[in-house]
Amino acid sequence: MTETQLDTRNRSFSWADPAEGIAQLGRRGGLELLRAMIAGEVPTPPVSQLIAMGRMTADEGRVSVELTPQEFHYNPLGTVHGGVLSILLDTAAGCAVHSTLPAGMGYTSLDLNVKFLRPVTVDSGLLRCEGTVLQRGRRTALAEARLTDGRGKLVAHATSSCLLFEAPTAPGA
Repeated sequence: MTETQLDTRNRSFSWADPAEGIAQLGRRGGLELLRAMIAGEVPTPPVSQLIAMGRMTADEGRVSVELTPQEFHYNPLGTVHGGVLSILLDTAAGCAVHSTLPAGMGYTSLDLNVKFLRPVTVDSGLLRCEGTVLQRGRRTALAEARLTDGRGKLVAHATSSCLLFEAPTAPGA
């Protein structure tokens, strides 16, 4: 790209203050909080708007998220950047773990091991990423996420270990 590039595209987006969602962490169980986000009662995290993440579903131990690939997701090779795909995989795996937690418990990802299996472009169709808890103990959980394209082909797979901990109490809670 040069400064004389004429075919410029623009994108803007907005998001809600994440403080409201953060304040709910110690007050609601994970599945209840995720369902409140899905219903629009609690704002979704800003990263959802950043990458234009679509529909989410949540059940205990299982979460899915969707994304329609766009040009603004592209890397210099003309495919969706692996970081965007990793956001989907991390979200699905982490939220699947979150869906199993009672009020007062939080989590953080310890690792995310991703395998990219095929390129993703705007022609790949709607991407669907499903995260599932494989094992949950008192201090750690293991989850996997599978990302498929519009034809149902597996495009990426990830495993994630999460650390479980007592959620800090929000100020004024």
